[in-house]
This record gives sequence, structure tokens and C-alpha cells, in this order.
Amino acid sequence: MKANVGNEKVKRSYFRWLREAKGFAEATVVAVERALSRWEEFVDCEDLGRFTAGKAVAFKKYLEDPAGRGLALSANSRYHCLHHLRMFFQWLSTQPGFKSRITAEAISYLTLDRRTVQAISAPGPKKCPSLEYVRTLVESIEVRTEIDQRDRALIAFLLLSGMRDKAVASLPLGCFDPRTLEVRQYPKEGVDTKFGKSFVTLLVKFDSQLIDCIVDWARYLREVKLFGSADPLFPRCKVVQGEGGFMFEAQGVEPVFWRGTGSIRQILKERTEAAGLDYYFPHSFRHAHVHLALKYCRTAEQMKAISQNLGHEHVGTTLTSYGTLDQYRIGEIIRDMDFQGTKDSLVSRQEVKLLEKILRQYKKST
Repeated sequence: MKANVGNEKVKRSYFRWLREAKGFAEATVVAVERALSRWEEFVDCEDLGRFTAGKAVAFKKYLEDPAGRGLALSANSRYHCLHHLRMFFQWLSTQPGFKSRITAEAISYLTLDRRTVQAISAPGPKKCPSLEYVRTLVESIEVRTEIDQRDRALIAFLLLSGMRDKAVASLPLGCFDPRTLEVRQYPKEGVDTKFGKSFVTLLVKFDSQLIDCIVDWARYLREVKLFGSADPLFPRCKVVQGEGGFMFEAQGVEPVFWRGTGSIRQILKERTEAAGLDYYFPHSFRHAHVHLALKYCRTAEQMKAISQNLGHEHVGTTLTSYGTLDQYRIGEIIRDMDFQGTKDSLVSRQEVKLLEKILRQYKKST
């Protein structure tokens, strides 16, 4: 595929705008670049300003089998590709030399049919571990080394904090207060939070023994390992050369942060396999945190507190993205509901008004 010099200049300007003006992460820019490459491959690198509604429609059919080998892209991949292209051409239509050439009507054709979009965007129940699962997994790890102690604390922390794995992997020891159980998720202190948000998370006391695993680990790092506040709460293993010099082995931990989140996934895989349990992705522990916390919510204010504790600006995000129930839990809730309307079981008028207000605010923001 021959490169188009004019197109390359336009794309560079757009990528720069995404990074510097909109503040998008590099991963997002790479995804946009991939979508534009698919478009240029389809139109054989012709001038981007020659975009039309007809080409948009033909491109959607092309995405169903871009290689011509019967290997269709998934609906989710097509959805995101078209989304990135739609955003690009909307930007391009505002640039000098393109304003009169690209119309909003033509851009609107870069979308899938409603049924497909609904199927992709509809929230569904996420498979996540139970509290009993986490207890069993943690108890299955016999503490013989400090690595065992770290892994127990890590698994407990994933559930009780509900934090994203990137934030956990980059969390300094000084950002966790074992007395108050507060976790400062501050990017200025090195914590890799989503969208660079700064907020404080409180560990939720689902289980006192899990709390003890985390507190004891933090104390061990400070008092025994002599870690400082800037060192990681969950450090990587120290790898040394074994006897004979023919192999390497893990020997304790060292005050060095993990590179990325791969180590967290690997720990979960190894520990669940050893315990004979199903494997769950790190993010599923965040879903489990929400499901457990919502069980104990009795007021709209409590729901809002759980939502903010996760770093969500709106409780609607928590309920729609993480609060979808599986069929077993739906049946459990309905069977336990009191449909006779006793006084103690009814939600107060004040609570209903507060919940309506929260949901209206969420609707305005989306």
C-alpha cells in the first residue's frame, strides 16, 4: 500500500491534537491509527478529503471480511473502528480545506445498525469471585516465605479496595495508612489511576482476616524490610542465581515496582491453579467488590459513598458498569423481598427523592 504524503500530514496533526489537546493515552492514539490504516487500505490511500457517504457504507461491508478470506472482524472491533473514524472525520470537517468537502450527513453513515450497537453496549452480568472464594484462595497459601505473605495480601487487597490493577501495581507503601485503612490514589505520588484522577479509597471490611493480611504485610515491609514510603506496597520478587549458576530463582522481594500488571495476573493464575480454583482476571475482583458492597447498602447515600470510594463521579456508572446482577442473585433478591409492604421494608420517600436526584445527574452527564 503506497503512502499518501498529504494524508500523513493530516494524520500527524490529528494524533498531535489527540495527545496534546484532548489528553488521550497513547494506547487510544494507537487504536485510532489502526482504524485509519484500515480506511486507507480500503480506499487505496486516496485523499482523505474524498470521503463520502457511499464509501462509508461500502467500508462497513468491507469490515465484515477485510482480508477476503471469510475471517470477519467481531462486531465489537467494527464498532470501535467506526467510532474512531467518525471522531476523526468530524475533526477533519472543521479543518481548513476540508470544511466544504466533508459533510456531517456523510459522517453519520459510519455507524452499525441499532440492533448490533445495542447488543455491544448492553451491560451484562460479569463473572466474578465470591467472598468465600477469596477467603479460600488466601487460606490456601501457606506462608513459608515473604513472597507467600505478599501474594496473600495482594489477593485480599484486590477485593477489599476494588482498585484497578494498574493502580495496585504502582501503589507506594506511603499511600496506604494501616491505621485508618485509607488508600491515597494520587497520581502525583506515582499511582497510575484511570484518567489521572486523584481520590482516597477506604478498604471495605468484608472480612477481618483479609484486613489483617494487608495490615500485617504493610507493617512487615516497614519494620522488617525497612521499606520507605516511596517503595512499592506490592514489590517484585528478587531474582538471584541459584546454586551452580545454572538457573535463577526468586528469593524474597526487593523495593522495585512491577512493570505493568502482568505479574498480578501471573500470581493469580499460579495461586488459583495450586488451590484447584477457577481463575479470575484482576478486574473481576473490582466487580466482586461492587456486588458485595451493594448487598449492604440500605440508603441512596450509602450507594453514593461506595461509588465515590471507587473513584466514580456518578453512582450511575457504578450501577450500570459494575452493578449488573447474575441470574442467581436476581432470584435470590426477589425471593427475599417483602411484597406485603410492611413498614420496615419500605424505602423512605426521602431516600427515593435522593436516588432520583442522583440518577438525574448521571443522565445529564451521559
